[in-house]
Amino acid sequence: MARPATPPTDEPRLDARLLLPALLAWAVLTLLVPQPVWVTGTVGGLALLAGAGLLARRPAHAGPPLLGVTALALVATGLVCSSAALHLLRDRSGPVAGWAQEGAVASITAVVTTEPRVISRGDERAPLVVLEIRAQEMTARGRTVGTAAPLVVMATTADGWEDLRWRSTIRAEGRLRAPEPGDREVAVLAPRGPPETVAVPVGVLVGADHVRDRFREAVGPLPADPRGLVPGLVIGDTSLTPDDLTEDMRATGMTHLSAVSGSNVALVCGAVAVLVARLGVHRRWRTPLVLLALVGFVLLCRPEPSVLRAGVMGSVGLLALSSARRRVSLPALAAAVLGLLCVDPWLARSYGFALSTLATLGLVVWSRPWGDAMASRLPRRMSLLGDAVAVPLAAQVACAPVIVLLQGSITTVAVLANLLAAPLVAPTTVLGVLAAVVSPLSVPLATLVAWLAALPAWLLAQVARRGADLPYGTLEWVDGVPGAALLTALTVLALVTGAWWRHQLRRRPWCGWAGLGALAGVLWPGPSLSGWPPPGWVVVGCDVGQGDAFVLRAGPGAAVLVDAGEEPEPLQRCLRDLGVQRLDAVVLSHFHSDHVGGLPGALDAGPVRTAYTSPVRDPPAVAGRTSAELAEAGVPEVVLVEGDVVTVGEVRLEVLSPGPHPVVGGSAANNGSLVLDVTVGETRVLMTGDLEPEGARPLRQLLSGRDYDVLKVAHHGSAAQDDALVTGTRAEVALIGVGADNTFGHPSPSALDLLRDNGMLVLRTDTDGDVAVSREGASLVVHRRGTG
Repeated sequence: MARPATPPTDEPRLDARLLLPALLAWAVLTLLVPQPVWVTGTVGGLALLAGAGLLARRPAHAGPPLLGVTALALVATGLVCSSAALHLLRDRSGPVAGWAQEGAVASITAVVTTEPRVISRGDERAPLVVLEIRAQEMTARGRTVGTAAPLVVMATTADGWEDLRWRSTIRAEGRLRAPEPGDREVAVLAPRGPPETVAVPVGVLVGADHVRDRFREAVGPLPADPRGLVPGLVIGDTSLTPDDLTEDMRATGMTHLSAVSGSNVALVCGAVAVLVARLGVHRRWRTPLVLLALVGFVLLCRPEPSVLRAGVMGSVGLLALSSARRRVSLPALAAAVLGLLCVDPWLARSYGFALSTLATLGLVVWSRPWGDAMASRLPRRMSLLGDAVAVPLAAQVACAPVIVLLQGSITTVAVLANLLAAPLVAPTTVLGVLAAVVSPLSVPLATLVAWLAALPAWLLAQVARRGADLPYGTLEWVDGVPGAALLTALTVLALVTGAWWRHQLRRRPWCGWAGLGALAGVLWPGPSLSGWPPPGWVVVGCDVGQGDAFVLRAGPGAAVLVDAGEEPEPLQRCLRDLGVQRLDAVVLSHFHSDHVGGLPGALDAGPVRTAYTSPVRDPPAVAGRTSAELAEAGVPEVVLVEGDVVTVGEVRLEVLSPGPHPVVGGSAANNGSLVLDVTVGETRVLMTGDLEPEGARPLRQLLSGRDYDVLKVAHHGSAAQDDALVTGTRAEVALIGVGADNTFGHPSPSALDLLRDNGMLVLRTDTDGDVAVSREGASLVVHRRGTG
């Protein structure tokens, strides 16, 4: 028997009067926070005065509603902008910004405000350590000043920066440089030598550090996937999560699980509330105990802005799912947005804050009515399934435009993946928190509890991995702001006209079946009309992370591979999916690991006839190892120089660089890249390796008069591009091999602007996945496979 639908009169009406002002204030702050302090402060002051004036003139019990909303919007905008001006005045006052512009060397006393992150750079250089600090005192240019300027440190593991503790006070010396426009930090510090620890955290912060260390030790024996997921769900520590699992979770819309989010906060608080109730704790003490648990959880995860945001949004989410307090959830969300923006104005430009707010908004507005509507059509014993589906569906619908803005595609399996993951998140999180609490007392006992959390965590990983492999799990979409705007418009249209469509489908059910049949016909993979590889493909850029791997079609089942990425598995997957049975040539543009590290994958994928390499054998250790791998596989190695021409099947390669004279300046390895003028049938491609401007300038005259169809952009789209070379190619399509979430800022906004200003369509493997260019007659056709 179906559960009767909840009468509309029983559903409390949501109070949205404060939400629109909060959203408008957020939008204004997004535009103003990178501006000079006086601009933000002036707008804030004027908005406060105007809003206060409107509120004073508005009659107490009359007046148009629009007047009240306008007044609230002005007050909210004035509040967040005035608060932002105070933050900016504190952060940017003094000479630090000027010293950064001048590249001054400074001695700094500062407090560490984030956990150090260690990042591989994809070559033989030492890994990079990135962390944020807030200066207390700085000496430069013979002057010592007190300051509160936020800085980002970019150091190497050679100097021990990765061992710093959160909230430690340090002294360091290094060169300042200016950050990217619009960044929170006032300066970037490139340190000279190791830091000196002046003071370490005390009191409860020491206890939190001890718990985190013992917890990491406790999860050490777990298998790789649970070892990465359990700390991610509990304390937001994703340093142990395998890279391929991270990619699969991104493809299935599950990345919010492996970071401290509102759902984690809600789970922990809910578990504590149930526990104290079962223990018979008096009602007056239950809320204080839950709040105490929340404070402890935030301290354990680090009270950084993202964690504080999660705590606030988790509390609002609990209100949204509570029938007794649901009516106040929208005002609570609006107040949370305004409060968080006042505490940290840079959240206005944070994608994480946008996703968290929109997900909470979706829960507040849609989860309860959608859940009730689904439950009313299900048998009573399955009625809870309605709420289980409604929660991830509401969050996904609300967040989809921002996700499109980030990755340029629509994840179609996110709702299903999160629905399957939902019953696994709670036991993983609760048991993980229990393991963390037990770990200071006994690591072996904590390990035992962690093993209990490992089973649901392993199942979570399987949901992500299997979901990422589903066909059409990720659909291509329009990139950037236009794509986000289009999806927003379609979503609003669907929500507004949903009732009309339901009515039409009840009257004419055959229309629905016909639409489903047409959709299935479009999506169903035929033997030659769809699928991968695209028919007539000429060049394919493989999604191998932060590195290059490009495949040129040399004939049926044959190809030429230019560079091999850093890891063998992604390259093998790309070659297999293309149906490549043999490699008639492997060209390694230079010997950085992100171009040659995946060579074993190419050697294992099928017979390799010949390998062609650069004469610049830098770094020597990698060059020697690469030659040894080729020799062991029985593949002859041929060194190419300027003027050499190689013809392999349908592919003709002309070497344009390096020439006989070494390039002065820049990276010797990068400027020693093989630059290739490639012809595949009627398509002409310029492949530039990791060429830098110093190496590109000698090529300008050589390339004069040559027109290209496709440009393989140098150095993963870094800012170091030679404008004249890029402009002179006259290419229609630009291909960029680059890894998602890389720490180098690749591809840089300046490089993307340069390419687009020259009329090129940009395909990039971090957002588009495998990319291909095919030819249909005289026209080029581009294909994006998607990151799923």
